[in-house]
Amino acid sequence: MMKNSPIKKTFQLNFGPQHPAAHGVLRLILNLDGEQVKHAEPHIGLLHRGTEKLIEYKTFIQSLPYFDRLDYVSMLANEHTYSLALENLFNVSVSVKASLIRIVFLELTRLLNHLISLTTHAIDVGALTPFLWAFEEREKIIEFYERASGARIHANFIRPGGLSQDINDDLLNDIITFNLQFVSRIHELEELLNINRIWTLRLRNIGIVTMQEALTFGLSGPILRGTGLAWDLRKTQPYELYDFIDFKIPTGLNSDCYDRYLIRINEIYESTTIIAQCLDRLATLPSQSDELPDESPFTQVMTDSAKLNSAKRSLIKEGIEELIHHFKTFTEGQTPPPETTYTSTEAPKGEFGVYLVSNENNRPYRCKIKAPGFTHLHALNIITKNHFLADTVTIIGTQDIVFGEVDR
Repeated sequence: MMKNSPIKKTFQLNFGPQHPAAHGVLRLILNLDGEQVKHAEPHIGLLHRGTEKLIEYKTFIQSLPYFDRLDYVSMLANEHTYSLALENLFNVSVSVKASLIRIVFLELTRLLNHLISLTTHAIDVGALTPFLWAFEEREKIIEFYERASGARIHANFIRPGGLSQDINDDLLNDIITFNLQFVSRIHELEELLNINRIWTLRLRNIGIVTMQEALTFGLSGPILRGTGLAWDLRKTQPYELYDFIDFKIPTGLNSDCYDRYLIRINEIYESTTIIAQCLDRLATLPSQSDELPDESPFTQVMTDSAKLNSAKRSLIKEGIEELIHHFKTFTEGQTPPPETTYTSTEAPKGEFGVYLVSNENNRPYRCKIKAPGFTHLHALNIITKNHFLADTVTIIGTQDIVFGEVDR
């Protein structure tokens, strides 16, 4: 080699798709200068299942189970957004009781998501113990899923017009007990991580995102709130009964990975207060009795509207005509007026949206899904730039990516 010949310092590294810290089938092509990242190019599509096109070939109700399988850590949050979109199309509202139960399970779902997000992130950085602690608590919440819907993960519990079925007082009492003791488990998690020297060195001043960058790239959820902007759709664009519930929006100061960790911790605390308020209000609702029939707005959990009525009816009492109508409702589905709707909610990872177009058919003409993980991944290059390779793992962990919703 000649004495003055240039030496190429940068080289390419494939990160994933089999890497355990990629949080799914993510392939990153990293251009490195030594251990410093100069460019990060995400390659996705390895899990692609064509969900949106599959939905367009199903009736509106038949498409619901696809949403459980998008972000498979926040199952009910996805199916809830789709249910709200259909309720907008069909111009149907739900009862107070159904809305309160929805909120309880949506916040339990937020706990499910944040427990696995925080603790798998801890594994990426080198701490295994929090993961083991959190999965014990997650198992309790998954049991609530099972008791409410019959399914541990893909619950299919929140339906357009309400819920698939009512829940009993024993389950509500067990959720109250869990909610009271769960806070102490999070205190233990904080004691282990908050001032841990390795944890703080790996997260502080890493992956800083400015407010302008977050808005430019359309980031949402804890990443956006980490910049100090208190943007939460439960407050800014309320749905269900969130505008009647008292809770705070945690925000950050430094916009780094440590801020995003603290925001998720504080969101867990806020979720427990929301659950407690909803359970208190459920206890004050009139209970079902002879004086209050099934059709009472206080006791029903599924709308009696003919537009979206998929509730279980007393077929023996109402006869063969009702049985035929019930069968046609399930097999043929219902046809909404020709309209377009975009419905979004504050899912645990950020803004989750569903865009639906109907054209006087029993199937969606178009369905597009806005997944927060896809948007966050889009910004990975600017967030990781000039960080070390090990910091890339830390940053991906705070993005909270699940590839079911990224690849769709």
